[in-house]
Amino acid sequence: MLNWNEIDSVFLDMDGTLLDLHFDNHFWLEHVPQRYAEKHGLSRQAALDKLIPLFKSIEGTINWYCVDHWTKELDLDIALLKEEVQHLIQVHPFVIEFLQNLEKAGKRRVLVTNAHQKSLALKMKNTPLAGLLDHVISAHQLGIPKEENHFWDKLKSLESYEPQRTLLIDDNLVALSSAKNYGIKHLMAIYKPDSQAGLKEVGEFQAIHSFEEIMPQI
Repeated sequence: MLNWNEIDSVFLDMDGTLLDLHFDNHFWLEHVPQRYAEKHGLSRQAALDKLIPLFKSIEGTINWYCVDHWTKELDLDIALLKEEVQHLIQVHPFVIEFLQNLEKAGKRRVLVTNAHQKSLALKMKNTPLAGLLDHVISAHQLGIPKEENHFWDKLKSLESYEPQRTLLIDDNLVALSSAKNYGIKHLMAIYKPDSQAGLKEVGEFQAIHSFEEIMPQI
């Protein structure tokens, strides 16, 4: 599926790729609506009816991923609410072994996430990922999300890389498309970002069910 001889840098998404998206889906579709309903004396459904259009109105923008934006918008302490369900943060199967093998194979391991720094800190605290990555980059450092084509050019100010010798693994198809448009050669999607949900339609992209399928052989 991959020719590792053609790859020097591996860019890795976090939520839905290295980590189970169940945490985030549960947080935004269950936990936040519940706390919002409690605050405003609403039913959970009434809270969802108010929140879902708000979420969709800025989906794919940098603010959609911003903890501070939603804290202000919803008048809820989003970072604190995430801590309430942090036990749901889980690493996908074979991720640890994959990252270890990448190091042994001499590949650069770079986390490239749209997640806000506060979310990123919580995920790093609750997983062993930090010690298995060479560089951790949040799109908030650049002010634009991975969905925008010029993100990948701006990224070079933080991480030197050759697009033709880079692999991006991401469950976000818009981010994969923008990377493709920029010229990143090796692209891989994820069939099951959320372990509690069904398979995702991946369109034109190659995809994996598990990191075991693309494990570098040492």
